[in-house]
Amino acid sequence: MSQKPDYQPGEFQWSFLLPQYWGIWIGIVLLMILAILPWAIQHRLATAIGNSAFEHLKSRRKTTIRNLEVCFPEWSAEQVQDNARQVFVDQMIGIFETLNAWYCPQWFKGRVSIEGLEHIQNVQAEGKGVLLLGTHSTLLDAGGYLCSQFFEPDVVYRPQNNPLLDMLIYRCRATIYAHQIDHDDMRGLIRNLKNGHAIWYSPDQDFGLKQGVMAPFFGVPAATVTAHRRLLKISKAGAVPLYFYRHGDIRNPQYHVLIEPVVDNLPSENELDDALRVNKIIENQLRIAPTQYMWFHRRFKTRPDGYEEIY
Repeated sequence: MSQKPDYQPGEFQWSFLLPQYWGIWIGIVLLMILAILPWAIQHRLATAIGNSAFEHLKSRRKTTIRNLEVCFPEWSAEQVQDNARQVFVDQMIGIFETLNAWYCPQWFKGRVSIEGLEHIQNVQAEGKGVLLLGTHSTLLDAGGYLCSQFFEPDVVYRPQNNPLLDMLIYRCRATIYAHQIDHDDMRGLIRNLKNGHAIWYSPDQDFGLKQGVMAPFFGVPAATVTAHRRLLKISKAGAVPLYFYRHGDIRNPQYHVLIEPVVDNLPSENELDDALRVNKIIENQLRIAPTQYMWFHRRFKTRPDGYEEIY
């Protein structure tokens, strides 16, 4: 069993200056240089790298194609291939967008719109916290920055294995999120919800059935986490769907934050029904910009007896 580090998240350690970390420091400097490049160059680089990744990361490519085949059966084989390639390109574009959010946030000025902010405000006006039901978008932390222009979001995060990377990412995210909550810190998460915070939480990945149920996702049975039901029940918070995406001319992209009405009666007495409803919300969100989602994750990897293998 791994032990928690004996230092606070984001805390600098003198050991980070040892030669074993020099490669990371060099990489960070290069990323900062990339962040100040004009968007036209960033986009060209992202497109080239994304296309190369699609060609060379065979396992990820296979998973992405398979996910799109089962979730969008109406697409032709050519459409699946084209959209799978675009997933990789959008992922790389998302990395540059995240670098811009971290190091050159002024780039987003005049490019961001929001719809439905009142749904968060109404819940908080009642003295309740807000659990923002989101997705693993290719926009990454750029999406968090978009939200921070209109309200103060907290985020649940998984610490990096490399302590230097963890410190650097934590510090960059501190400019975006009001609070960062370790995914193992359930007490902290519940406390912040009870204190009226809005917390971005993504219940869209396959973590098995120890804390989940099999529920249809795009019509395909998938292991669906249900931990948010317990969080909502204990904290009395409201569940509000959140989605953000890029649209318009890629040479002059615009970004939209979509906040939908609070989900009524969540949690209900029926765990499966709640999982179905949340999955349907995520489906509807992803149909807006299908390639701006991390389809290279094995969303259908858990297959109990009686369920057809996907991969």
